[in-house]
Amino acid sequence: MSDRTQSLLRIRPEIPSALVHDGMSADEQFQNGTLRPVIKLQNGLFIAAFKNYIKKHKNAFHELTLDKRLQYVENAIQKDIKFRNSLKGMVIGQFTTTEYETYIQNSSALNKRMMNMVINRLKDQIQVFEELALA
Repeated sequence: MSDRTQSLLRIRPEIPSALVHDGMSADEQFQNGTLRPVIKLQNGLFIAAFKNYIKKHKNAFHELTLDKRLQYVENAIQKDIKFRNSLKGMVIGQFTTTEYETYIQNSSALNKRMMNMVINRLKDQIQVFEELALA
């Protein structure tokens, strides 16, 4: 195992509920074994990136109701291709070479899972984006 691989695997948080077993599909195994730990590891970076996204879009987010803010998160990631690709890069950059080789075999489905997980993570932390929290 390369130093890079060992280092990447060592810094990932453990998620006891993210079980991987033979009865799961390959995508589900990849989600629980790789995506969930990487996304949890990158949480602070996702928050910083979304705060910057809000700022770049003239803070319109802050004028919205809670329901509209949740929709804003979803729209930002689903419809802004550059932003979505940036978030994907934050995840893919944490893959080992072996994980990347697995990822490219079914990248379309895995990208969908990945972005849904990031959307849900940001929505679950929506209070972090309050204007007072940004100050």
